[in-house]
Amino acid sequence: MTPVAAKRKPISKKTPPNRLIERELWDAGHEFVVGIDEVGRGAWAGPLMVGAAVLPRSGRVLGVRDSKMLSEAEREKLFDRVASWCLTWGVGGASQQECDELGMAAAQRLATQRALEALTVRPGAAVVDGKWDFVSPHVDHVEMRVKADAICLPVAAASILAKVTRDRIMREQAEHYPHWHFDTNKGYPCPLHKIALQGYGASAIHRRTWVFMDNYVLSPGERVLRPEPFEQPTLF
Repeated sequence: MTPVAAKRKPISKKTPPNRLIERELWDAGHEFVVGIDEVGRGAWAGPLMVGAAVLPRSGRVLGVRDSKMLSEAEREKLFDRVASWCLTWGVGGASQQECDELGMAAAQRLATQRALEALTVRPGAAVVDGKWDFVSPHVDHVEMRVKADAICLPVAAASILAKVTRDRIMREQAEHYPHWHFDTNKGYPCPLHKIALQGYGASAIHRRTWVFMDNYVLSPGERVLRPEPFEQPTLF
């Protein structure tokens, strides 16, 4: 008789992320453990951001969860509390132009490098959500865990810091590019975003090399709407 695999208990907003992985790494001799998470990889416009958070060994900020489990208002409310609690933290980005020129994998590594360079300590170990290591060789030991943003406290903290930082950038960009509604969709595909692309084409902050954008990028000689005069802000 074939044994039936035990079903994994679903992760919910009611279950707070823990510090078990951190403790394992501390016990293994790693003084500083950084949680790392990315946001914006699946967006059609705007930057890719990576958050990095090193937490003190004591204390806790109540309500910290994977950023996807929280509303925009909840994330904004938590941002300052999480940032001030961190021993050190950083958010690095790769612009839409860098995503186009480098490809998403290299852009994610670049954003991670920038996030780690913003830290005031050098972590000996990192906990990263998912199965793909985009952190090495910048941290000596990288622990890959599926759903780490939901179960590991420093990764959840990093997800909030990265998400709020990117959301603020996209709300600011919405003032310059109102037709694409970046204040609400944050550059991710949705019906209103796709309708705007069909009517106006791609803005200056859209990622133009993605295959699905072939249907929306205007032909040579057609007008791309952008404010005049406007100098596109840099992330760094």
